[in-house]
Amino acid sequence: MAKYRVSIDIGGTFTDLVALDEASGEILNIKVPSTPREPAKAVMEAFQEFLEKSIHTDVSTVVHATTIAANALLGQLNLELPKTALITTKGFRDIIEIGRQRRHELYNLFVQKPRTLIPRRLRFEVEERTGPKGEILTPLNEEEVKGLSQQLKRENVKAIAVALLFSYINQKHEREIGKILKRLQPETYVSLSSETAPEYREYERTSTTVVNAVLMPIVSSYLNTLQEEIEKLGVKTPLCVMQSDGGTASKEIVSRKPVSMVESGPAAGVIASAFYGKLLEMDNILSFDMGGTTAKAGAVKDATPEVVNEYEVAGRVHSGRIVKGSGYPVRQSFIDLAECSAGGGTIAWVDEGGALQVGPVSAGAEPGPACYGKGGRQPTVTDANVVLGRLNPRYMLGGEMPTYAKLSEKAILREVCGKIRLELTEAAAGIVSIVNSAMAKVLRIVSVERGHDPRDFVLTCFGGAGPMHACALAEELNIPKIIIPPNPGLFSAYGLLTADFKSTFVDAVMKLMNEVDAKEVEKNFQKLELKGMRILERQCVPKGNMRFVRQLDLRYFGQSYELTVPATAPFTDNALRQVVESFHKKHKAVYGYAVRDEPVELVNVRLIAVGLVKKPRLKEQPLHGEDPPKEVVIARRKVFFEQHDDYVKTPIYEREKLNSGNVVEGPAVIEQYDATTVVYPRWKASVDKLGNLVLSTKNGGT
Repeated sequence: MAKYRVSIDIGGTFTDLVALDEASGEILNIKVPSTPREPAKAVMEAFQEFLEKSIHTDVSTVVHATTIAANALLGQLNLELPKTALITTKGFRDIIEIGRQRRHELYNLFVQKPRTLIPRRLRFEVEERTGPKGEILTPLNEEEVKGLSQQLKRENVKAIAVALLFSYINQKHEREIGKILKRLQPETYVSLSSETAPEYREYERTSTTVVNAVLMPIVSSYLNTLQEEIEKLGVKTPLCVMQSDGGTASKEIVSRKPVSMVESGPAAGVIASAFYGKLLEMDNILSFDMGGTTAKAGAVKDATPEVVNEYEVAGRVHSGRIVKGSGYPVRQSFIDLAECSAGGGTIAWVDEGGALQVGPVSAGAEPGPACYGKGGRQPTVTDANVVLGRLNPRYMLGGEMPTYAKLSEKAILREVCGKIRLELTEAAAGIVSIVNSAMAKVLRIVSVERGHDPRDFVLTCFGGAGPMHACALAEELNIPKIIIPPNPGLFSAYGLLTADFKSTFVDAVMKLMNEVDAKEVEKNFQKLELKGMRILERQCVPKGNMRFVRQLDLRYFGQSYELTVPATAPFTDNALRQVVESFHKKHKAVYGYAVRDEPVELVNVRLIAVGLVKKPRLKEQPLHGEDPPKEVVIARRKVFFEQHDDYVKTPIYEREKLNSGNVVEGPAVIEQYDATTVVYPRWKASVDKLGNLVLSTKNGGT
């Protein structure tokens, strides 16, 4: 009986399932249209198809990536936020409404802040007070909490966030409130800030706890239902979920801390890129994922995905950046991503001034691009690529999804050419040019704006639409090499199979480094390691597969934000000096200067508990000659290339028939089940021993 590891990734347009045979390394790929209003429906459809295609199977693991948390915060239909309450210290009930003095539209006198997740009437204060050093100034009034619990029960509150002053130093009062609430309201979800985000900054800590509380009923219900539906199919295996930091965790752990998986889906692609980078001995990779709705970019530097420790969820995105103040601050680890509304389904339109625009609205899975023939009338990026001959004008997904080129032409003629003086080809080329410009910006954000030279990186392009735009983006940023994985349209789902278990723990310190005792820091690390070990044990990770990554958050005294630097084990006085030196170097790399005579402050001790997962074993193919077999060219059609400003009769290759070692000279189009790769005239594509397409310029430079 074959044993499979299964991963499922829900995208805006398609839901992808990848099943890996642990013994043979064979991979089964399944792609079905997403069902945005009922995301679990598409998951079960894909799972059912997998079980029908694989007879006598045993599923050892199911890993899932979903955007349900982000969609709920963005206000998606059928994902109404549950009634949630906040309990806080007297005088602090309005902290989540006051926030920071930050306006996301500086010159707009009528700017609207994000809607408050908890209305004022459901924000309650209790009598208690903890001092800045953790000393108890006023004991907790337990009778007041008990009375409050009864009031919340009458209000039919589904979740409660508890965020008290200085609870990141002393958790006593929060834990007491948590015990009372769980005893009197066992059916209500409770989120404590001392467990969710035990860090200083009252507003961000409270915001994180509130977001977590709001998501708990939604995410728990969704994951429980999904687990039950999978079990009905006869699959009895634990359900794991991808988190925003690129690690996975069990359903039970994520249900208690759903704030950790708000950006679950996008992280998987970067993790897959990092895994491939190690296989191919490439340490610096720019990860680019273009799906049906958005395009996302991330960076892998020195074989490690770049991570940030704060993010604004459900905020507005402008030119690839989250607009500060437009969302809800969350103090959690996130893969550092930039994204824009540029996917295959992104709609092109003409504004009142007669200018061609692309996005931010997407046709999504329903009704989708006009060429799908499902009722979509608006022209999209996919329709433009059909008109330009880059996409097969007759079908997609290996013939499973018919396409109608005439519908693409009609949509562009009606909505673009009919409003501005452009011919059909000019309009389609303009749509692609605009979307390429937007996507190049997000790649610059994660490279140039982070102090990295994109010429020193390899570009990994994936997603259903990514390989079509790969050469254009590489030329824009002077990137010399592109990797297109064997199944780019399902690459993010594949990344789920490569992700390790991961949990992050933080302990606030807030001391100047000349006052820090290395032995005390070592005790902090050991305490956090014990916590991490218990979490990993609950997820059945063997001790031999446990790894603990030590980090410290440092800043110059008086600064508002800190930088994270690695720490060694055991932590000694010498290690103390080393982390200060590492901080100075990192500060210079990030900000352009370092002040070595300034006092340095230790803000947090940070520990990442990692449970190593057995990585997929990829099959290597024997190398063949450079000339592809004749039968690999399945057609020739006219394809538009910007370099010629015209259509060129271009060979169409079937990727599945290409052998390792084969070289395809551009211009060319390489079609496969889940994606289409466009090889520009100045480029060539070679197939490596793992089946990747390696694109490089013919003259060795861009």
